[in-house]
Amino acid sequence: MKKTVSLYTLGCKLNFSETSTIGKEFLKNGYSIVDFDSKADIYVFNNCTVTENAERECRQLVRRALRNNPDAFVIVTGCYAQLRPEEIAMIEGVDAVLGSNEKFKIFSLLNDFDKKELSCIYVSPLDELNQFGKAYSTEADSRTRAFFKIQDGCDYKCSFCTIPLARGKSRSMNPQDVITEFKQLIEEGYKEIILTGVNVGDYGKNYSTDLYGLLQKMIEVEGNFRIRISSIEPNLLSDEIIELTASSEKLCKHFHIPLQSGSRKILKLMQRRYTVDDYKNVIEKVVSKIPECGIGIDVIVGFPGETEKHFNETYKFLTELPFSYLHVFTYSERPDTKAISLDGKVEINERKKRNNMLRILSDKKKNAFNQSLIGSELEVLLESENDNGFIKGFSSNYVRVALPFDEKLINTFVKVRVKEIKDGLAFCDLIEIKNSFELSCL
Repeated sequence: MKKTVSLYTLGCKLNFSETSTIGKEFLKNGYSIVDFDSKADIYVFNNCTVTENAERECRQLVRRALRNNPDAFVIVTGCYAQLRPEEIAMIEGVDAVLGSNEKFKIFSLLNDFDKKELSCIYVSPLDELNQFGKAYSTEADSRTRAFFKIQDGCDYKCSFCTIPLARGKSRSMNPQDVITEFKQLIEEGYKEIILTGVNVGDYGKNYSTDLYGLLQKMIEVEGNFRIRISSIEPNLLSDEIIELTASSEKLCKHFHIPLQSGSRKILKLMQRRYTVDDYKNVIEKVVSKIPECGIGIDVIVGFPGETEKHFNETYKFLTELPFSYLHVFTYSERPDTKAISLDGKVEINERKKRNNMLRILSDKKKNAFNQSLIGSELEVLLESENDNGFIKGFSSNYVRVALPFDEKLINTFVKVRVKEIKDGLAFCDLIEIKNSFELSCL
């Protein structure tokens, strides 16, 4: 009988793509992958360290896994493991702690998966985090979308962030390898490729190229596909990338652009690489070139020193910006960051209140954006699930769309007309099935 492994991911899309790659290594070595709530011989946790809750949740999950199988071998890896290996090793039942370099070397580092009295720690020091581990993840139920890691690490020194300590300096996948693996994903039938990384917009510096140059090469590849950028810093969203996105059907009309704060003072304390005015200019450029563009924004509330006045500056700034949704994060103190020593700690209840206010604003903005699309045409990639008689998918500009279910439309690009917005969904009429995209670029 095959031995089994269960994999659990906390955190970002990059973590999910890396967990998927770890899973493929277990499959190659004769293991079967089972659901987390099933009894497994090995449990692998790929953890994030962005929030305090992620660390607490890791501890709870380890205990939960061992309730399913007290004899299971437990591996913890990811950013949390890189930063706090000794802390994790003290969790009862953890057998191995693997750092950022080591997560893809499980079978070469561990001779067996037998439980021992003490945890094994395999974590490289920060100055050795210079390897690039290839990774991509795919949706479990279809060959619709794939998350493709092209970049890792970060050279930025944001005062609230531990990611540079956990993942090292910015580095990129070899451009030739990107194209080779990208073509492979297309040949396997994936229609939307989401480019992921810690700082995707910083792609290519170790190869004397950049993200714009890579995108130019990618859209020249033959095939019926589109490319979505997972997230890009405002100072790295160049005029060239905006122009290319506006002119090519193969690039999604959607950008996720972190802001973090709309207060000049707080943004400076965060050590971000742009000003409020810079950010506004980028958004205005995007909307002027791509009026229908979906724009997502990251915001952190409750940062040290953020008074009610500073929060109101952020709130007002956001109300005046054209965007389609927010990702709102409540600041949490992280060890080894500059922010933890700043004055002006915001009470937890106040942080939660501000978070709730921005979530309500996000709902209003999302609804207004969706309502503005009624009567317009959208390019949509449909998925496989029959959801109460509907087939769903995402438009190029990241609107969730529903059509009456038709099996022939699975994993297909279609053109639709929006007729109604209900519960955050755009219900549409089918106009055309698109068999291919025409290459259209500068």
